[in-house]
Amino acid sequence: MSDLKMRQKQLTFVETGSCFDTTNSKHIKVRPGGHEALPKKDLDVSAFSFSKKTQRKTPDQFIRRHTGPGGTLRSPTKNETPPEFPDEDVTPIKLQQQRGGKKKFDFPAFMERPNPPNTEFRRFYERGDLPVQIEHGGVHNRIAWKVAIDKLDFHHYLPIFFDGLREVEMPYAFLAEQGVYDMMQVGASKVAPVVPQLIVPIKTALNTRNRSVIAKVLKVLQALVKCDQEENMVGQALVSYYQRILPILNIFIRQNDNLGDRIDYGQYKRCNLGELIMETLEVFERYGGPHAFINIKYLVPVYESVIIR
Repeated sequence: MSDLKMRQKQLTFVETGSCFDTTNSKHIKVRPGGHEALPKKDLDVSAFSFSKKTQRKTPDQFIRRHTGPGGTLRSPTKNETPPEFPDEDVTPIKLQQQRGGKKKFDFPAFMERPNPPNTEFRRFYERGDLPVQIEHGGVHNRIAWKVAIDKLDFHHYLPIFFDGLREVEMPYAFLAEQGVYDMMQVGASKVAPVVPQLIVPIKTALNTRNRSVIAKVLKVLQALVKCDQEENMVGQALVSYYQRILPILNIFIRQNDNLGDRIDYGQYKRCNLGELIMETLEVFERYGGPHAFINIKYLVPVYESVIIR
């Protein structure tokens, strides 16, 4: 019997298939970052008009004795709990506790949007149109470029690599992220003219509301702004597109980890979304020119300048 152990590849999407097949994206109808798949809530009629929706209560819906919030002569003690009526208590919190889970806040703004495996990067890579392959190293993997990076057409390849930033499966996620860093490092002078073509892939990746994807895109945005520090053209070119990028950052800017007096041993990974967003906004202000702060403040009101005192 052979001593070699084969591990099956962990698939995130059913459409991916094996490593020898192309992704079956013909039946994907969902839009990346779309909100059509979110659970819809009932419309509050009184919020948009003077009419109010009323409903006649049945006898079992009235408050029972000693279960109301007030009207009693004595205040309830600490360990005293109201009587339970299993046949009537069907609140979402109670149902969640009966299922053994914790209370979850299903605010639609923080919910993850669909992220189907139909990126342009995946399609081009499976077709063999990208001059990249993985070079397996002893410690870290790298990208082996088949063509010199400075000879590539950035208007064609850089938007494709940015579109792959919302990938969560290997090897697509690694190739897209590392390819973006390599292209920005070698061809920094060619990035500024391509900025308008990068906005749609960046916005699509942020609209997925996936925490890991957002953290990856924020780190790439910081490197994108800093890639041409001598001319500082990319940071100023992004100012016109803040209204497409910053609304998602305004939603997650308060998503900090409250650890108390504990130690965050994974701090070097820079996965704390709130701190990462603040770092990104500070970089935008430093490299965005004189009009960067007023545009950031308009879209993220809680942001305070790190330059103006």
